Amino acid sequence: MGGADELYDHLAATVAFRPSRIFRYDHWVEEPRVGAAYRPADAPHPALLEAQRTIQHGYGVRFEGAAVALYRDGRDMVAFHRDRDMRWLDDTVIALLVLGERRPFLIRPRANRHAHEADHKGATVHLMPGHGDLLVMGGATQAGWEHSVPQVPARIGGRMSVQWRWTSKLGRMERGGSYRAPRHYGRG
Repeated sequence: MGGADELYDHLAATVAFRPSRIFRYDHWVEEPRVGAAYRPADAPHPALLEAQRTIQHGYGVRFEGAAVALYRDGRDMVAFHRDRDMRWLDDTVIALLVLGERRPFLIRPRANRHAHEADHKGATVHLMPGHGDLLVMGGATQAGWEHSVPQVPARIGGRMSVQWRWTSKLGRMERGGSYRAPRHYGRG
């Protein structure tokens, strides 16, 4: 995308990013990234509306809005997860417009989520999107795979992803809470 670095600078300066909290084990913690969301009528830049229209036309779907995640530096991250809050994962389109610095974006089969190094049941895919790259994930990527943006030890500038999500609401419905939902453990 031409002008991707200028778009990053504009969004970083004008979007009201907010921290969010997630429940981990037995308490709430601040998520190590900040975010925002908008409806098409409130898009923070015309280029995002143009990108949304292009993606919708190309994939034959309609997005209700978008979320924006800002990874401020190499310490910000998101652990391996699926976008379970959509509930129906079999027929989805998730488009990510990645702006700013190149950072690892990892995708792995769900079969690996509890595996040790020697037990891997498929390779972890390592991508390095940034500076206007577009990643599009379909239903199989959400149903059978997990993705993450890990921490990086080097000093690095910010990375932002504009995220459009769509589901047909067909197929089997995902059970359980969303990524942010509290999990309670009992004594068996």
